[in-house]
Amino acid sequence: MIISEIAFVGSFEHESQCPTSHLPEYAFIGRSNVGKSSLINALTGRKALARISSTPGKTQLLNFFEINQEWYLVDLPGYGYAKISKSKRKKWRSMIERYLLLRQDLCCVFQLIDARHPLQSNDLEFMNWMGEHKIPFVIAFTKVDKLKKSEVHGKVRGILQSLSEHWDPLPHHFITSAEKRIGTEEILDFIEETNLKMKANDH
Repeated sequence: MIISEIAFVGSFEHESQCPTSHLPEYAFIGRSNVGKSSLINALTGRKALARISSTPGKTQLLNFFEINQEWYLVDLPGYGYAKISKSKRKKWRSMIERYLLLRQDLCCVFQLIDARHPLQSNDLEFMNWMGEHKIPFVIAFTKVDKLKKSEVHGKVRGILQSLSEHWDPLPHHFITSAEKRIGTEEILDFIEETNLKMKANDH
């Protein structure tokens, strides 16, 4: 897929405020500093489409971008921030859950997981919550450029092995690096194929 047109549609606090044009939606979410903004920028070929910051919690609303007038890329607030108040965490969680549960045009959630670390409990918890609510998702392992090439396979396999204790079959996954644009084509191809399947099912 070649991305030729991107329009920022808006930032929304409630699911009810989100666009009503019924384009397929693909949401991106992950833990604090997982590299979400960097991956979104790499996917779209824009340097600053999503804000990159070393301060966790920059994304505080549901941010909608219309891609090629065909689908929405939705940048969601993350989870697992230690430095924000409990009330704000609760508010974000409620906003994210309402969006994921109520958006009928949501095709898939990309849950980002840092490939450098063992499986984190809040990653598993969020994944299990999506599974319980039958929300379609895939995993994007991030920051593989920070690992030696020889380490990547072992680190990813270790996380998948931990996941296999809870998931059978394992969720579909992508290996990515925003810096080296690894995996971006595969993700865009996946989105394109999913959109085509949706269109075929509509006819």
